[in-house]
Amino acid sequence: MSELVARTGRHQQRYKDGYRLIAGCIPFKYRTVGEYEGDESKQVVVLMINSASGPGLLFPKGGWENDETAEEAAEREAMEEAGVRGDLVHFLGCYPFKSKTLQDEYSPEGLCRAAMYALHVKEELECWPEKSQRERTWLTIPEAIECCRHVWMREALEKGFSKWHAEGMISTLPTKGLRNSLG
Repeated sequence: MSELVARTGRHQQRYKDGYRLIAGCIPFKYRTVGEYEGDESKQVVVLMINSASGPGLLFPKGGWENDETAEEAAEREAMEEAGVRGDLVHFLGCYPFKSKTLQDEYSPEGLCRAAMYALHVKEELECWPEKSQRERTWLTIPEAIECCRHVWMREALEKGFSKWHAEGMISTLPTKGLRNSLG
């Protein structure tokens, strides 16, 4: 079995118009709620992780690199930071933000643009690259809105994910196998 290792460094990072390009996702699953048999219903819960640099919770995200698509980067970040794998099912939008820690020669002002996706979680790994730095927490959407550290991530949850949820959570992206065969 190969060891899971997180990518590091910025030598392959994508930039466009002064923005560092980021890819991330809002991992979700369905939780059965109800006390009695036959009284169960499905509730959507989202996965958040602790920040390695301060208080509050976040969704997995990171640099989109030159040798991958935005979708591949979002899936990679979900595995590296949160230890989950699944299917990307909907593009939630692009969210610009200013990073205090990601300033470099290509984006001296720390400008970033994050492509965010909904990831239907199929597998929770026991071991993952950032397990020693991260804790996973499953939350309802209102709980996640309350705990979200960054305004732009809260916006992705409220305006992207919650809107998609209210509209019936219809998958709008091809499945992984089909997506790879399309190029």
